[in-house]
Amino acid sequence: MQKQLENRLLNCVDLLLDALFLVDPSGHILYVNLACERIFGYTPAEMIGRPMVDFIHPDDRAKSAEESLHVMAGLPRVGFENRYLHKNGHIVHIMWSARWSAADQLRIGVARDVTSQKRAEERQAATYAVSEAAHQAPDLDSLFRQIHTIITRRVPIAGLAVATRDPKSGDLNFPYQRDHQENADLVDETHARHHCEEVMRSGHARLLPENALAPVAADTPSADDSASWLILPLIAQQQAIGALILKAHPGALHADKDRELLHFVSAQVATAIERGQLKAELLRAAQYDELTSLPNRRLFQDRLNTALARSKRKHSRMALLYIDIDDFKHVNDSLGHAAGDLLLQHIARSLEACVRKADTVARLGGDEFVVILEDVHGPEDAHAVADKIRSALREDVAIDQRVLCTEASIGVAIYPEDGTDAEALLKHADGGMYREKAGEPAAPPPSIP
Repeated sequence: MQKQLENRLLNCVDLLLDALFLVDPSGHILYVNLACERIFGYTPAEMIGRPMVDFIHPDDRAKSAEESLHVMAGLPRVGFENRYLHKNGHIVHIMWSARWSAADQLRIGVARDVTSQKRAEERQAATYAVSEAAHQAPDLDSLFRQIHTIITRRVPIAGLAVATRDPKSGDLNFPYQRDHQENADLVDETHARHHCEEVMRSGHARLLPENALAPVAADTPSADDSASWLILPLIAQQQAIGALILKAHPGALHADKDRELLHFVSAQVATAIERGQLKAELLRAAQYDELTSLPNRRLFQDRLNTALARSKRKHSRMALLYIDIDDFKHVNDSLGHAAGDLLLQHIARSLEACVRKADTVARLGGDEFVVILEDVHGPEDAHAVADKIRSALREDVAIDQRVLCTEASIGVAIYPEDGTDAEALLKHADGGMYREKAGEPAAPPPSIP
């Protein structure tokens, strides 16, 4: 009768959804119920007799050993969590209820699989982190770096690249590429562009072998043909806006649960990138002239204040050129505003070609432009640039099947001789421009044959 009762009890224990372990003082498993196979992938026969530590994730073995000592010291424990390695290699998150039986010299533990809850927490954490990054990142490059960090915390990857579709041109660019050593050449862009386009068209992720996207010897057969790249489409508002490219460590595959998390994160990343692009577009609209793409008055003011601060700190000179196009109204009246806009765009490019990349050319509005020249030796440098600008603008340019040439009046102000603040320099340069207009014979209107 007692034997039958024991058998019935064991049968009931095997029906439990949680795994029941009996472990001896040396840490060897003496008994485990059938639930172990569902949770860990091993049959009871494969686990009984082996040290418990053999199944624990290497990173959690130290804290698990410490926890075992507390339990064996007579301190019952509920809620301790650690990670185990499933027979197929993936990580299983376990929550324990455990106590020590001094009479039987056994550690009794009930293991509950909380992997699903952990995945849900990871999703929530990833969603929050990506959303926070989207709101706080000052620009897209910073956003991509933060996304890289967020993904790396949850999935072991060797590198990340982001491909985005230019909203205007439709071109696929790679604004971000980094491996775990901060190298920027992660993928061969020609090969990557082809695969990304396929993924974006299909809307489905793609696993690729190691040699598929490598930047060096991309067509050379690889000794390891296992999947090393994972490309995920970035879809926002049911439209593919780019792709996420992840490089696995050599020989490593993304497990199903990793890909599930990455699919979820990629959706959040797509939304974040779309927000980032909109933010960058709005910021550009606020700082740059729509017609000429030059800095507008607001950004010019900021650049001028920054240049002044640098000049004061370095005890160096800087120059401000105030440029007004003579008789520009004649072009608008004769050829129309469309032709005038084309001429303004040509003037903008000509001004940029006359100065260094470090200098600033801005459009204040209408036909008024300004140039900031830093680190000039004196007035002669500024006047040389002004003469260069005059010569460049006098060159013939075809606008709307007409040949035009342009004259400009230019005022020059030098820091610190002509002013030590932005307002004084602007006033001096503006006055010089008007004096030039008034002091010289009226420039002929742009030639219109």
